[in-house]
Amino acid sequence: MSITADLIRGHTETIILAHLFNQESYGYEINKSIQEKSGGKYELKEATLYGAFRRLEESGSITSYWGDETTGARRRYYRITEQGKRLFLDNRKEWKEAQVIINKLIQMEVNNDE
Repeated sequence: MSITADLIRGHTETIILAHLFNQESYGYEINKSIQEKSGGKYELKEATLYGAFRRLEESGSITSYWGDETTGARRRYYRITEQGKRLFLDNRKEWKEAQVIINKLIQMEVNNDE
């Protein structure tokens, strides 16, 4: 079973910031990491990924630069800013609070006698 986009929509930028929090990276590597961490159940469409990069860069949460690869295509690398780190930590805190509320709202007793 794959994870529906609706469940994760709205958290794409936070997922990207999490990946960039401790290391610079480029689009393909970030998307590959997302696929691996989700056990292949989730991947970002290219348009979604690069749209998120654009919004994060415009907001000052990340910066980018062109790598100087000697072989293969040039890659655009992304680096999180201090503002981006604060945004990530705030978003993660909100996620944890929402998770507690949602868990309370969907908990129910299941009658196994049926």
